[in-house]
Amino acid sequence: MVKLAGFFASRLPMPLSPPASRQLRHRREIRAEAFERDDGFWDIEACLTDHKPRDVTLATGVRPKGLPIHELWLRITIDRKLTVVDAEASSDWVPYPGHCEDANPAYRALIGLNLLDDFRRNVRRLLAGTAGCTHLTELCSILPTAAIQAFAGEVWNTRDSGSTVSGEAGGESASQFASGAPFQLGRCQALRFDGEAVRHFFPRWHGRAPRDSARIGAAPRDSGLVEVTDVKKSAHHEVQSNSQTEGNHA
Repeated sequence: MVKLAGFFASRLPMPLSPPASRQLRHRREIRAEAFERDDGFWDIEACLTDHKPRDVTLATGVRPKGLPIHELWLRITIDRKLTVVDAEASSDWVPYPGHCEDANPAYRALIGLNLLDDFRRNVRRLLAGTAGCTHLTELCSILPTAAIQAFAGEVWNTRDSGSTVSGEAGGESASQFASGAPFQLGRCQALRFDGEAVRHFFPRWHGRAPRDSARIGAAPRDSGLVEVTDVKKSAHHEVQSNSQTEGNHA
């Protein structure tokens, strides 16, 4: 791990095991940025690009090396309850110019959805297949966690206290757990309530969890605490299929 200007970078050396002899044939890049607006809303912008390190013959002609096959943009505007209040898409580079762009207006359908309320399932319902663009619809899937990362420490409390950072976060996630548990606890393997990380960094929450942690990844709804063993029993019934849980895993 290399430390650069206060941040940790793991790209050099490669953190994975040494690869076999190989040649790059395709590169897809996905990035997302979050912006707090002066009017109190937040913009989440995501971009997907596809490149090949050679000239590519498409149905519409040759795409020279260095020019993208896809460059697709998606912007949603959300309130502090993670409800989408505006959305737009742009297809700057596509394999079928004059045709792929026709899907852009369909992403207005994201308006009214909530990023923590079965968002990915609703996106598939509204925009899967010929209703939208395969890659823009895929790009939608990163929006919930990008927004959560943006809100962490800015809108939502991530420290071991009972107050939010901003003082005016809205909705269920605004108050965090009334008991004061940081928002991120109980939402991933590393920060499970019976795990070593919670024991070390958040010791007073070790072995205990808000009741709704039994609903895997759900937004907190009450301040009651249950033992982690009870959470595991309840969670067993919640993970029978990805379709039942994916929305809550935003």
